[in-house]
Amino acid sequence: MRFALLLSFVCCAAFAQGPKTELLYPNGAPGAIGTEALDQPSLTAYLAPNPNGAAVMVCPGGGYGGLSMEKEGSAVAEWFNSFGVSAFVLKYRLGPRYHHPVMLDDARKGISMIRTRAKEFGVDPNKIGVMGFSAGGHLASSLSTHFQEGERPDFAVLVYPVISFTTRYTHSGSMFNLLGNPPDPALVWDLSSELKVTAQTPPTFLFHTSGDTTVPPENSILYYMALRSAGVPAELHIYQNGPHGVGLAKQDPVLSSWPGRLKDWMMVRGLIPAPAR
Repeated sequence: MRFALLLSFVCCAAFAQGPKTELLYPNGAPGAIGTEALDQPSLTAYLAPNPNGAAVMVCPGGGYGGLSMEKEGSAVAEWFNSFGVSAFVLKYRLGPRYHHPVMLDDARKGISMIRTRAKEFGVDPNKIGVMGFSAGGHLASSLSTHFQEGERPDFAVLVYPVISFTTRYTHSGSMFNLLGNPPDPALVWDLSSELKVTAQTPPTFLFHTSGDTTVPPENSILYYMALRSAGVPAELHIYQNGPHGVGLAKQDPVLSSWPGRLKDWMMVRGLIPAPAR
């Protein structure tokens, strides 16, 4: 009981201080080209004021050439905090300055950091997930299908994700920034995430819109079908209208309901407690 109270006090104190950013590699990132900000990947912790133990590493989108750090980063972290989930926003290295496997290595390092320091952050090491938007969704799906020991997310949330590099639904900008132009054909296949799903891929929630012409919803459909085939629990929501990159869609009376579906799914999965009756 005393430990629980102390943990709550520590988490509340950390929250009161606001988000805290730490470099993934304090002594310099492996393979770094320089020492500028874009050469220094980081993780910004948004610890929930009333933590329930769940945590999410958030990977903003931007076509592997930029990062939507507010709409698909801090705003999302604050939304998770509102119901007790701690969030960690990942700033990963980008193309064309960097190429695979640098981005995936940054994601691996990020989730390993959260899990290794779970007690310090006040999170359950068995309830740490990954969430990604657009190209960040591709990074999250890559982590979900190419993890090494200690790196497997316990769940994944993919929001209008880039998934397939081998079909006509490919987002070529993301592929070229990640793999170079022309890309290595072997890597094109290896990083087409729907082809790499196994029974060990974590349970996944997917959101997309039929109106997305930048990253067509077939990306999410292909991944969902692969999850189904592998026997992995999954939930897919495709809304009829809406463009690419809506984030939490707070200003849209219809699309703004999708975060509620995610929260419901997290309750069904036992990641967060159901509201008291």
